[in-house]
Amino acid sequence: MKLPRSAIGLLLAALLAGPALAAGPAPAATTAANPLGGKGTSAKPASGARQITWEELVPKDWDPMKDLKGIDLATLDDADPRAAELLMKLQEALNNAPTSPELNGQLVRLPGFVVPLEEDKAGLTEFLLVPYFGACIHTPPPPANQILHVRPVKPAKFKAMDTVWITGRLQTQRNDSMMGTSGYSMAADSVTQYSDK
Repeated sequence: MKLPRSAIGLLLAALLAGPALAAGPAPAATTAANPLGGKGTSAKPASGARQITWEELVPKDWDPMKDLKGIDLATLDDADPRAAELLMKLQEALNNAPTSPELNGQLVRLPGFVVPLEEDKAGLTEFLLVPYFGACIHTPPPPANQILHVRPVKPAKFKAMDTVWITGRLQTQRNDSMMGTSGYSMAADSVTQYSDK
């Protein structure tokens, strides 16, 4: 595929690439127990919590690109009204990405990257958890079903793009923030640093 020649074409290409990263903080070949591709982790799932992968958050039949198949992004330029229309259509599909209702209320454990939303002197009181480095900060937000809105029970002492494990009851609940739209939420019982040692 040729590179798009416009800013809108480049943004569309970036948004199209984002959902492909639903595998988590590392390539799809890695496991949930080892999302960063290291040699293992000493972290153990909390009692009763089921360790999940980012793929499980996405319904198997969801295809955000179904309406964009066959479109050559390389032909778009910023003055083309089709480019702006496609961008809006794709962003709407990603913001309204369906969740997996069978996960609602389940006690789960998931690794990911921190995108801060609110903090006080004790630490982060609210943040987004995303599957890959830079999401919502350096790159466009992933689909809503790849963003978790987290409110830790105790403030978490982490900063932007730190890699953590979160454990708690997953809720299929949408939330709009200035950093992205999340399809899931959690009042996290624990937020711990990810370790591959």
